[in-house]
Amino acid sequence: MLLDIIHVSVQADFVLFLDFENGERRAFNMKAYLDQKPWARLKSGNVFQGAFVENGTVAWPGNIDIDPETLYERSVLIK
Repeated sequence: MLLDIIHVSVQADFVLFLDFENGERRAFNMKAYLDQKPWARLKSGNVFQGAFVENGTVAWPGNIDIDPETLYERSVLIK
């Protein structure tokens, strides 16, 4: 099931709070991805804080994004 992200909020320690179109709010920790391309670039400066929603997923400046299915399946529900 593919769900679009409608809002992203950047938290401390490379965590994203994600609002999905089904009304769920979930937390996704990016730390495990930051040693892989292309996400390694998110560690420099304030690049990670530049997260925004584009085409139903999270993206960053420099043409970096991550699959919305990954974000949903590997995130935890915030109650």
